[in-house]
Amino acid sequence: MLDAGVTLSSDTGNGRRATERSTMARPRYQDGSLVIRGGKRKRYVIRWREDVAKPDGAIARIRRAETIGFVSTMKKQQALAILQPRVGLASQQRRQPKATMTLSEFVSAEWKPNAALALKKSSMRIYGFQLDKHILPGLGASPLRDVSRAQVEACLTRMKVQGHATSTLRSVRATFSTVLQEAVERGYLEKNPAHGVRIREADMKKERRFYSAMEMRTLLAALAEPCRAVVLTAILTGLRIGEILALRWKRVDLLRGTMQVAETYSDGEFGTPKTKSSNRVIPISSVLRAELEARRARSKTTEPDELVFQTPAGTPLNAKNLYNRELAPACDRIELPRVSWHSFRHAHATLLGEVGGSPKTAQALLGHSDLETTFNTYTHAVPDSQKIAVERVAGILFGVLDSVGLNSPSAATPGGRLN
Repeated sequence: MLDAGVTLSSDTGNGRRATERSTMARPRYQDGSLVIRGGKRKRYVIRWREDVAKPDGAIARIRRAETIGFVSTMKKQQALAILQPRVGLASQQRRQPKATMTLSEFVSAEWKPNAALALKKSSMRIYGFQLDKHILPGLGASPLRDVSRAQVEACLTRMKVQGHATSTLRSVRATFSTVLQEAVERGYLEKNPAHGVRIREADMKKERRFYSAMEMRTLLAALAEPCRAVVLTAILTGLRIGEILALRWKRVDLLRGTMQVAETYSDGEFGTPKTKSSNRVIPISSVLRAELEARRARSKTTEPDELVFQTPAGTPLNAKNLYNRELAPACDRIELPRVSWHSFRHAHATLLGEVGGSPKTAQALLGHSDLETTFNTYTHAVPDSQKIAVERVAGILFGVLDSVGLNSPSAATPGGRLN
C-alpha cells in the first residue's frame, strides 16, 4: 500500500504523534492515507499532512497519524469517513497562506477594500471610527487567528469602566462582529469570537429630547426656507432627514395625497433606504399637501427627477449645513434646547401615540423593520388608519379639522420615547 522509502510516524500509547517536516508533502499524500498496522489485532491508522504556525510565525508542514480502531470492529468505509474531515481541514489550512496576519493587517488589506460593496457609506464611517478609536489600538497587533471572545469582552469592559455609554459599547460590539464575520467567511477563522457577547441594558436610559406641539410651532415660525419646509415635513411624516433630502417630485402624488420613500441622501451620495421596510409609500396630511402644492407652484422646475428640497443652484441640501446654519441658531433664538434631526422623527412617533394610532400603523409609517422597534404590542394596520393617524398629528400641531371627518384633538405635550 505504501511506497518504499517513506518514513511513517510511530504510534504512541494513545495512538497520536506528529513529526515536523520542512519539505513539501508529495502529491500522493495530499489526500491522506489509510493503513493497517499491528500483529494479531490489526488496527486502522489514518495519516495526513497539515500546516501549522511555528512560534516565530512561520508556516511548517507536519505529518499527523492517528489510530482510530481495530480492523475487526470497524469497516474500511467507516475509517475513511473519519479520515475525510481531517484532510478537509488540512486542505483549508493550505488555502490560508496569511494565517499569521494581524487584525490590523486584515482590516486594511481584506476588510476595508471590500466592505464598501455590502455596507453603506455611513456604516463604513461608523465602523472605521470604532476600529481606529477603540479596537485597533489595543488589539490591532494581535494575530487574527488568536482574537478570542475573552479579548472582545475585555475591550468592551475597559470601555465601560472608562465611562462610555451603552450605545457606544453596542456600536463597538457590532463593529467587532461585522469585521470578524468577514474573517470567518474568508476562511481565516472557524467561528466569530464576537458572537454571543452580550451587553446589559443601561440602568437609566437617557431621555430623548424633543419639543412639545407648542414649541414646534414656535420653532417653525423662527425658521427660514427651505429649512422650515424640511422641518415641517419631518414632523408631519416622521421621515429620516436623508429620506426627505432625497425626495423627488415624481414620488409625490398630490392628487392621491401620498409620498413614496425610495431613496436617501447622505454624505454627498444618493442611495437606497436604510432597510427593506424603509422603502414605503405613506399618506400625507392635508396640511403637508397644501405646503407641497405651494412649494411646487413656487419652484422654477418640477421635472419628475427634480428634488423637492434643493439649493438655489438646484443641488441637494446638506443636512449638516442646514442644521448648523439654520436649525441650531433658530433653537438658540427662541431659547429652547437644541434638537437633532432625528428628534422630529421621535416627535412624530410620539404624536402618533398621543392620537391613538396603533403600533402597527406607526411601524408602517416610520418604516421600521420590526414592531419591537416601534412599540411592544402588535395590532393590525390598514391604509385608512394611517391616513387618520397623520391627519390627527396635523390636528395636534395646527388645530385643523382633518379630511376624514374626525375632530381635531387639542394640542398636547408629547411624552414618552421611542427606541
